[in-house]
Amino acid sequence: MREKNMQNQQKGLDQQDMADIGSFPDAVDLVITAVERHPKQRGQYQISFGEYMLLVHEDTMIKYRMLKGSIFTKQELEEIVLANEKQRAYVQALKYLERKQRTKKELEERLRQKDFGQAVTEQALERLEREGLINDEQYAKQWAEQRISSQRKGRAWVKQELRQKGVDSLLISEALAEVSEEQEYDSCLAVGRKKWRQTRGECMDRKRKTGAFLMRRGFPGELVRKAINELVREDGEAEENEEPFGFD
Repeated sequence: MREKNMQNQQKGLDQQDMADIGSFPDAVDLVITAVERHPKQRGQYQISFGEYMLLVHEDTMIKYRMLKGSIFTKQELEEIVLANEKQRAYVQALKYLERKQRTKKELEERLRQKDFGQAVTEQALERLEREGLINDEQYAKQWAEQRISSQRKGRAWVKQELRQKGVDSLLISEALAEVSEEQEYDSCLAVGRKKWRQTRGECMDRKRKTGAFLMRRGFPGELVRKAINELVREDGEAEENEEPFGFD
């Protein structure tokens, strides 16, 4: 029973948020009576003011010198709590960026999932942009290059992916413009060649199946037509009077 009560007590601390500062008394000096590292949340500290308690990030604690015996007013603590929320949002975003680069929209959605408010989220994102840690223009260019040249996707596919990631339409257009038609054609031909070799049946059936496959991968009709005709030529299946492959 005692262990369960302690767990419930700890759970209450874990769920503490900015609204808790409202329970602090007004017009009195609030003296820090204890500073303890949170047993579960890394980098978080429990700051006690007698019967009242705040949970703040280590960076916030150091910045505002929240040491045992230090005195604060409720107004000062309200400012500290707001600053702490901003720092927590920033740190959470950094954690999300550890494994790979993200777009601004992806980070915004992540912070919203963690229940950060709009103002705090926007300020965290602005800070990350100033520091060059998020850059949708650079992201779009790298994504387009990698997806078309390495993953063998067409422009339409990549365009849709970047839209879903919240990248601005102008940035998407600029990123795709940096990928040459030759690069896209080489990818179309390479992935088309693999599909062609896996396809069985009459030449026309192979054309239709391979062409549909390439279109689904986002390659434009003109490049698909060109690639299919090259594959037929390589395979020696083109008959003397057979018309080149194309789309109606």
